[in-house]
Amino acid sequence: MPEGLGAAALPKAAASASDADSSGPAACPPLQLAAPGSPAPRRGAMRAAFPQKLAETLSSQYGLNVFLAGLLLLLAWAVHASGVGKSGLLCFLTALMLLQLLWMLWYVGRSYAHRRLIRLKDGHAGARWLRGSITLFAAITIILGGLKVGYFVGFSKCLSATEGVFPVTHAVHTLLQVYFLWGHAKDVIQSFKTLERFGLIHSVFTNLLLWANGVLNESKHQLNEHKERLSTLGFGNITTALDDHTPQCNCSPPPLCSAISHGIYYLYPFNIEYQILASTMLYVLWKNIGRKVDSHQHQKMRFKSSGVMLGAALGLTALAATIGVVVVYLIRLGRSKTKSESALIMFYLYAITLLMLMGAAGLVGIRIYRMDEKSLDVSKNPARKLDSDLLVGTASGSWLISWGSILAILCAEDRPRYTWYNLPYSILVIVEKYIQNVFIIESVHREPERLSEDIRTLRVVTVCNGNTMSLTSSCLKSGGVARDVPPQGSGMPHADNGHMCLKGGSGKEEEESSWGGPPSPASWPHFLQGNAKRRVLRNIAAFLFLCNISLWIPPAFGCRPEYDNGLEEIVFGFEPWIIVVNLAMPFSIFYRMHAAASLFEVYCKI
Repeated sequence: MPEGLGAAALPKAAASASDADSSGPAACPPLQLAAPGSPAPRRGAMRAAFPQKLAETLSSQYGLNVFLAGLLLLLAWAVHASGVGKSGLLCFLTALMLLQLLWMLWYVGRSYAHRRLIRLKDGHAGARWLRGSITLFAAITIILGGLKVGYFVGFSKCLSATEGVFPVTHAVHTLLQVYFLWGHAKDVIQSFKTLERFGLIHSVFTNLLLWANGVLNESKHQLNEHKERLSTLGFGNITTALDDHTPQCNCSPPPLCSAISHGIYYLYPFNIEYQILASTMLYVLWKNIGRKVDSHQHQKMRFKSSGVMLGAALGLTALAATIGVVVVYLIRLGRSKTKSESALIMFYLYAITLLMLMGAAGLVGIRIYRMDEKSLDVSKNPARKLDSDLLVGTASGSWLISWGSILAILCAEDRPRYTWYNLPYSILVIVEKYIQNVFIIESVHREPERLSEDIRTLRVVTVCNGNTMSLTSSCLKSGGVARDVPPQGSGMPHADNGHMCLKGGSGKEEEESSWGGPPSPASWPHFLQGNAKRRVLRNIAAFLFLCNISLWIPPAFGCRPEYDNGLEEIVFGFEPWIIVVNLAMPFSIFYRMHAAASLFEVYCKI
């Protein structure tokens, strides 16, 4: 039967069936016909989605078990558990890295074999500046591996072979992983989903364990230095025993070994940032497996340095002041009680000033957003969601320390003079991160401005004999703006010839003024009109970016008043407070670097 005749016969058949149903009691029920555009049940698609959801659940549980087993090994080595040595821990980490290397080689090889196929990409994942940052940290991590090999050679008489194999394996793992992330961080995997889910989640938790290993080694070094300085502040009643893991043999030559040992701990902060950044990028890749990518293309962000002189100057001033404060702090702390107290007061005054400026800048940015309400990008995006979750999650580390300091100051019986500076400092840490998180999260969720505020594309719709025509210039007075569909009851004037004519001014501004919406751009202050608003936001983002880099430097390189204050250790006890600081400090350090990365994205997006 021809298709046209069959289509025409369908309504008749349906009508006859309806007549039969109304005329006879035993008539058959009418046939339910699906409309041509109606969605049909996709049972096959549901069956196909179920194994993938199961694979996601199984792979996540596998990764968590690997991570928990590694954490217990790290804890056992840290507390000198019997039967658990450093060689066993390094063997476990080396095996995880080798397994990840095999999977990455398989994935890269398979991708090269199918390089002619069109692959889906997530435009939001793996930004070029993010891959550039991870490359810089990876290069320093490889230098750290070289120093560890030199340390192994110097103490080769009393160190196991695993301490030489581990840094070499880590260097190879770092090189291949950076190459993998540069080439495949944007992939949206649609084949071999089960195998690739397990491979990626294994890679995520392998990097997290390497991050935890670096954090533990760096924290033990910082804790030993803190114990040596604690007596200079007058807290000699606190029992301090050094946690020594140094080899029980001599190194040759001694000066070189001492330089290598100190250099290793100065490079650990970069290694820690590299591992956590790699794990987040791999996690986004894991979440993108089997995902349906949005049809619209992600707008490429471009870095522009014009018009940010004020924000950059203030930020660079803060960065220079930070370097000076850290140098003076590390030199004076531990020399004597007076010098140690003056170093703490200097740091608190510097941090209070900087945090107040950052909070004020964040409030100005939020206020500008409140005055300029725009549509938000609410599309599902694993990379953006992870960024927002990490901002709030890692901020809780410093919030925990700050609330502990506030409680210690309020509950202590004896409060030295310098501890009172800790009170406003702790409060400002909480408030500033709260404000900054709101500013960053709202910035990354706003639609980017594609055109200048002064340049508008206007469309005027007229109706004349059923046709759409352009309005003559005689109807447009005072540079009026037309909209496609005027709101009901808006009192839109009509021309005598039937065309829709417009009042002067913007239709959006008239609507917002009559409906009580946000203030129109014309009512803003002069310095926020046009492109000036964008310049102010760029200056704020540039200033906050440099300030977060500045606040990352002190705790990453040993300037930690949470250790050296001493008051919290008396109130809570030495070991409980040290445990709290050691758990929360890595998240606090990572927050500053992650916030800086997010602010760089905000700057490029504005």
